[in-house]
Parts: sequence; C-alpha cells; structure tokens
Amino acid sequence: MKICVYGAGAIGGHVAARLFKGGADVSVVARGATLAAIRDRGLQVTAPDGQIVAPVRASADPAELGVQDAVFITVKAPALPAIAASIGPLLGPRTPVVFAMNGIPWFYHFGAGDQRIERLDPGGVLWSAIGPERAIAGVVYSSCTVTTPGAIHVESKLSRLVLGEPGGDISQRLLDIAASLTAGGMDGATTDRTREIIWSKLLLNLGIGLIGVLTGAAPSVFFAEEGCRAVTRAVLAEGTAIAAAMGCHVQPNAETHIRNGMASHHKTSILQDYELSRPMEIDALYTVPLEMARSKGVATPMLDMLVAMARSRARGAGLYPG
Repeated sequence: MKICVYGAGAIGGHVAARLFKGGADVSVVARGATLAAIRDRGLQVTAPDGQIVAPVRASADPAELGVQDAVFITVKAPALPAIAASIGPLLGPRTPVVFAMNGIPWFYHFGAGDQRIERLDPGGVLWSAIGPERAIAGVVYSSCTVTTPGAIHVESKLSRLVLGEPGGDISQRLLDIAASLTAGGMDGATTDRTREIIWSKLLLNLGIGLIGVLTGAAPSVFFAEEGCRAVTRAVLAEGTAIAAAMGCHVQPNAETHIRNGMASHHKTSILQDYELSRPMEIDALYTVPLEMARSKGVATPMLDMLVAMARSRARGAGLYPG
C-alpha cells in the first residue's frame, strides 16, 4: 500500500516506521527540523523489539507526495483545520483517512444521525474537505517520546493501534490497513465497537492526563499520593457514567488503571505539549465530554473542577484559546 503519515512526531514517526518495516510504500508530511532530519538520516525508532531505520520520503508539501491508498493523521486536534486546507492532493476518490488521535473525534456521530460537533470542526471544514465517509478512528496504545527530531523512543513492549469505522462495520479497508501495521510489528487491530473503544481510551486520558497536567509529573510520581489515586477513581466513575449516557458501556478497572500507572515514568502527551509550549487538545479530550455530560444530565463535579483548572493552566500559557 502507498500510505502517507501526516505528522511525524512521536506517534506519527513510530507508525510510519512500522508501516515501512511492514513493506508499505511510506511517505510523511513533516516540517522544520523534523523534515530535515528525516531527509538526512530517515526516521529512527528505538523500541523494545529493536531499532528501525526508515528512509521514507518526506515533504512539507502534500502535493509532492501525490495520491495515496491511505492517509494517517497523527497531529494534535488544534492542527486539523490547517490540514483540511492542504490534504487534498493526497486524496483519491476512495482514499481512507485514519485519525490516530486522542479524544472525541470530529466524526463521532457519523452513521448515528450524522451530527457534526461544531466545537471540534468549526464551520464544518473537515466535514467538507475530507468527508466523514473517508474517516477511520484510530485508537493508539503506545508510549512514545521524540528524543531528537526524527528520532523516537518507544517504551511500550507491545504497541497497538485499533481501527474502527464510525458505523462499526469491519470493512476491507480496515483489514488492509491493520495488516500493514501488524506486518511491521505494531498490533494492528480492528473493532466493530468503535465508540466504546474511543471511550475506553478517553477514560485513560481522563484518569491520568488531567492529573499529569496539574502536577507536571508522570503517573509513577503522582500516584504515590493516595489523594491522586482517589481523584482517578472519581474521574473514572464520572467518565463511565458519561459514556453510558452516550450509549457506550465500558467498565474500566480503576485499581488496574492505577497499578499500571504507578509503573509508568512516561509523561502523558498532553503534559508534553504543555511543557513544549504546543497547543493543547483541551476540547477533544475534556470540553466535549463535559458538554456531552451536560446534554445527558450527568453530574461530573470532579471532572468539572479538574477540567476548569487544566483549561486555566493551558489558557494562562497561551496554549488554549477557548
């Protein structure tokens, strides 16, 4: 398959290298120092199962890369409007677009009333430029860090990317993309429970991400405090109630969640964004779930407080305009 990865940060660089290792014809859209590094020495991924050096084609201009069989979007949500304006040259009549991102995706309701989420797609630019019929949800489980431009360190012993159609069917395009990932050593999985998988990962982000932003620490540090463990239990209970009200019945195990976190020295991606002064995914991860809670009459006192503090911290740093 001819596959372009739009965004060559920690997750994007890792995905691109795995696809290359699996035999795909891979290109990446990158900029600045990252683009220069990839052109000079390829993507370099160090993972528990070995090192990958992937001399992929790289450009800042999607028009130089041409029409693709599939596109992965691995940027953060604030960058999506700009991508909508430039992605056109990568898209053929049937090119699917995998959004390997955290939080509630802009096409969440497609196939279930086809409702657009205005906050996540202001003016419908994504809906018009890409179209929800192309969209595939990509839920990533991989702890990665960019060590230098174009070089990624992977902590997870087994990284996983779960692919799901908005409507929940298992399509051939899902199977083809998943096979390309698996061939490269990343667990490419498919699901017919797309929204439940989105909520399962979102609860992980809620349970750890908010505390990380507010403490500036990795889970192994903040979970040493019983107060932080209690906060996570409350957040998971509230998040589970929101998911249930939205028709998604997920059952996270708070104690397993905490126990796994206590062994993790990896700072969450949203905390990394804060520390590197990059725009933060506040709305997709936190604001929209709370708006869903309000629409369903679900009480979320702990989340209300934590999200307000996280938004204030992000806004004070100039990383969130909302």
